[in-house]
Amino acid sequence: MADLRRLPNLAALRAFEAAARHQNFSRAAEEIHVTHGAISHQIRALEEELGVALFARHGKRIAITPEGERFAVVLRKSLGDIAAAAAALRLDSKHQRLTITALPSFAARWLSPRLGRFIEQHPDLEVMLQSSGHLTDFVRESVDIGIRFGRGNYPGLVVEKLLDDYYYPVISPRFNGGKLPRTPAEMVQSPLLRCEGEPWTPWFREAGLDLLEPTGGLVFQDSSMLIRAAAEGHGIALARHVVAMTDLASGDVVRLFDIAAKCTLSYFLVCPQESLAKPQVQAFRQWMRDEVARPEQAQLTARP
Repeated sequence: MADLRRLPNLAALRAFEAAARHQNFSRAAEEIHVTHGAISHQIRALEEELGVALFARHGKRIAITPEGERFAVVLRKSLGDIAAAAAALRLDSKHQRLTITALPSFAARWLSPRLGRFIEQHPDLEVMLQSSGHLTDFVRESVDIGIRFGRGNYPGLVVEKLLDDYYYPVISPRFNGGKLPRTPAEMVQSPLLRCEGEPWTPWFREAGLDLLEPTGGLVFQDSSMLIRAAAEGHGIALARHVVAMTDLASGDVVRLFDIAAKCTLSYFLVCPQESLAKPQVQAFRQWMRDEVARPEQAQLTARP
């Protein structure tokens, strides 16, 4: 790799590129707003530093040498790349982007229905929402801020707790011809749907049922698919409140019984320390706090 400490004087490089393009020192001087003498002096100094003649001089006339022509081609591309990168940075500074990552279920069921309010408050901001279940490499993937579901242990990131969650059963109002279970004991005669790693047993205990964890039947990896299966009448789903809220509001599912089991995991806002300096990240963090505090987002207690 070239030693950048031995890079020629940038003013001289710019003077040479302009002179090579115009084949004229005077027009190069006019372009970069210096005198003819300054152009001549900078190019002479560049030639001495490189140890090669870049121009052949015939009185007041100049002609670029083959070595100078090859150098000019490389230099023109390099300066063009620099100019393009600078233009992109100027554009980015005027047109801000916010990239958010969240679990697919949270993104689809909680965040997406509300995100329009944030965009209305910041119409000049481009918002990109990525939904993924894998842990994000914020730097490599150019992500500004994420929403994670866990215990809050995220080394190297700024962590802020957003909200807790609770489990309870939901079902299609049309299930079994509308004849829904009237007690938790009746409920267990129906197909019980669940997500992988989210057992029914804690809710059974809250409901006073001495039952073993169900086996067999449908088990989902994504909470959105679980709620959709319940809405389509495939059984009773053990749903998380945050994920089920939209479908409850639309009437696609209804909640069974005022009994809830607190989830051992919570939702957290996470971001690299350097992201906190971005105005769009600060705006999104405050908006999320406001959304969580909205009346319709009131948290459940274990027995509402």
